[in-house]
Amino acid sequence: MPFTTFNETRPWAKAIRQSVLSNKMPPWFADPCCGQFSNDRSLTDSERSTLAEWATSGALTGNAVDAPPVRVWPKGWNIPVPDAVFETPAFNIPAGGEVDYQYFVVPTGFTDDRWVQASEVRPGDRAVVHHAVVYIREPGDTSFPNPKHTPTKADILNVYAPGASPDILPAGMGRLVKAGSDLVFEIHYTPNGKRGQARSRVGLKFSASPPPKRVLTLQMNKLDFHIPPHARDFRVTVWGTLPNDALLLGFFPHMHLRGKEFEYNLVRSNGQPETLLRVRPYDFYWQLSYRLATPLALNAGTRLEWVATYDNSANNPRNPDPDAEVGYGLQSREEMMVGFFDVAVDASLDKQSYFIR
Repeated sequence: MPFTTFNETRPWAKAIRQSVLSNKMPPWFADPCCGQFSNDRSLTDSERSTLAEWATSGALTGNAVDAPPVRVWPKGWNIPVPDAVFETPAFNIPAGGEVDYQYFVVPTGFTDDRWVQASEVRPGDRAVVHHAVVYIREPGDTSFPNPKHTPTKADILNVYAPGASPDILPAGMGRLVKAGSDLVFEIHYTPNGKRGQARSRVGLKFSASPPPKRVLTLQMNKLDFHIPPHARDFRVTVWGTLPNDALLLGFFPHMHLRGKEFEYNLVRSNGQPETLLRVRPYDFYWQLSYRLATPLALNAGTRLEWVATYDNSANNPRNPDPDAEVGYGLQSREEMMVGFFDVAVDASLDKQSYFIR
């Protein structure tokens, strides 16, 4: 429902009170124990109290002269007007069943290198898009996409999942799309009982000049895990070390319906973990990114450890089947353990050269 005017908002006063006092809205799942984030959308205790008092005291209009200027919302995009927009062909979504991952190769037609400072993925039908990943396939790369879903070395431009926000980079940073590159849309559709047709888009805003830092999206994930039936707190851990120096910018955890918590840890030289982000609870329907308020400089060799916790019990109302043993899989009834994270490196490094130790 829209909350752009008072008359639209007032009928929802009691629901607003309940949602803000229970911390259900606005959605923000970073445990305040660890880290500070530039996109923290949570409310302060004072803000919650103000909204609750307004709702319980009659939800009055207040004095019109004290109203702020009317908010002007962007049309179609949450980034500045894109310099370029790329769209997939139409895809027919069935009413039911499971749909394999769909891959759409969209040529950019770029005749020179472009540095992307902001991007936004707009799914054609949000109700049935489980996720969309837009990869940058550089000229000459014929290995991707492939139907076996094996790992790719292609860099990621943007990741969309329900609740995701646009990718807007700090000044002096950008994502490189080389001349002649294609964009590969990986889209996972989950039918909801109605046939439909969808085209997804990505909008790009370019930097005026090449920036000194290149942003790469990296990930650590686990493929060989099995969650026992009825397990309430099953932990899956993955770790690795950075091959080169990097400036850590933020995180994007991804699990499915049994996901309960996700933790990003830096392991100090004495073996003790320092939690950089703890997402508790994890919400499959609000998959948020968490951007560090102050980027963190990490040295080559830094050990990183991600910990995911799953609830495969009947106490989880979203659990498709508490009696099932669950492992890694592409569909929502299965599970994933993926910890995406963004780093900034020297502009001369690409993803392949960054991993040369």
